[in-house]
Amino acid sequence: MQAMLCTRSVCLRRMAQGDWAAYMAYWRFVNNPQVTTDRLIEGWSRQTATVVGGRHVLAIQDTSEVKFQTRQGCRRGLGKVGKGNARGVLLHAMIAVDADSGACLGLTGGKVWTRRGKVKTPHDERELANKESARWVTTAEQGCEVLAAARMITVINDREGEFFAHWALTPGDNVHLLTRAMHDHALADGGTLYQAVERVRFCDKAVIDLPQRMDRHGRQAHLSLRFGTVVLKRPARPGVKELPEGVKVSFVEVVELHPPKGAEPVHWLLLTTHSIANAADAWRIVSWYKQRWIIEQLFRSLKNQGLRIEDSQLESAEALIKLVTIATKAACIVIQLVQARNGGEQLSVKCAFTPEEIEALAAINKTMKGRTELQKNPHRPHTLQWAAWIIAKLGGWTGYASHRPPGPITFHNGMARFQIIVAARAIENV
Repeated sequence: MQAMLCTRSVCLRRMAQGDWAAYMAYWRFVNNPQVTTDRLIEGWSRQTATVVGGRHVLAIQDTSEVKFQTRQGCRRGLGKVGKGNARGVLLHAMIAVDADSGACLGLTGGKVWTRRGKVKTPHDERELANKESARWVTTAEQGCEVLAAARMITVINDREGEFFAHWALTPGDNVHLLTRAMHDHALADGGTLYQAVERVRFCDKAVIDLPQRMDRHGRQAHLSLRFGTVVLKRPARPGVKELPEGVKVSFVEVVELHPPKGAEPVHWLLLTTHSIANAADAWRIVSWYKQRWIIEQLFRSLKNQGLRIEDSQLESAEALIKLVTIATKAACIVIQLVQARNGGEQLSVKCAFTPEEIEALAAINKTMKGRTELQKNPHRPHTLQWAAWIIAKLGGWTGYASHRPPGPITFHNGMARFQIIVAARAIENV
């Protein structure tokens, strides 16, 4: 992971930087059958669990396709992903975010896999455990274990994770579920979800900021809101008979009735187990769902805007799966640094750095003190903001607040220099 951050690459030769022994060590590690993906994923959350105590945590999960170039007769053991004949690995990750400050607290769990051919049994006839969709439930279970010290947990999915078994199995005493609706569920009292929503009048309006994504520019949206409560009826299909007959949920619908010319209008129908008593509660649900963009940033940092994971030339699917797993943790650290550049919540530096690295940060910081206050690290020592300022400076940032803030590439470059310094400090008598 340190080598990835150092070189901003997942190419083993580039990470080894001409050291043949290091290259072979990397290669043996990712190809060793005793190194399992499950154990690597366990390592994602060790630091996360230490910083969630007493918080309301948004446990945001999503799936991303990591596509690798293949050719006929040399598929590297990779299954199909997406449309067409693309081959690659599927990454499902859950990231913990503080509900009040929006601070990224780290990863909590997930799954990395590749498909092994077509499944002959029809989807509706399979038990949940035998479906890919089970990852939404099992990852939520992983997250709840890691976040046990949190005051409250809200699991957030996109539309793909919206199905009845998830509603029935995931919520608990201090665990809630929030997701965009994907299905027009049948309701316990007759009718359907969409029909019940249409019967409710819009009751409030607000303007919200939409963050920039790969498929759109950032902009403001003028939204109309309505909310209510329904009871979802258990579907009549195999594998769900042991689940409750109904699950009570609140709905919040926000619609952009007059979008800018050429822009796709915002239309979110959100379902949640949180109670909603008034419009303020409903807007709070919308604000929590907006935090989903953080996991999209994680995937971007993993791919074209950071580690360029899809450029890897490893020859086996198992090795690529392990490489993706390690790279996901590295990408999460960069996201935490990018967030910390603007100040915000004072997270401990321990949530992203080891004790040895923290010592190195303190030593480097002493060498960066300029003659004026504007040239000094303005953040409290041993916070993530303090570390982000140091890493950004190493990456070429001027340090002046009036200049363009550092982005993911600057932090990757800074981590490159930083890891070289850490490695040098570890050598005896240096």
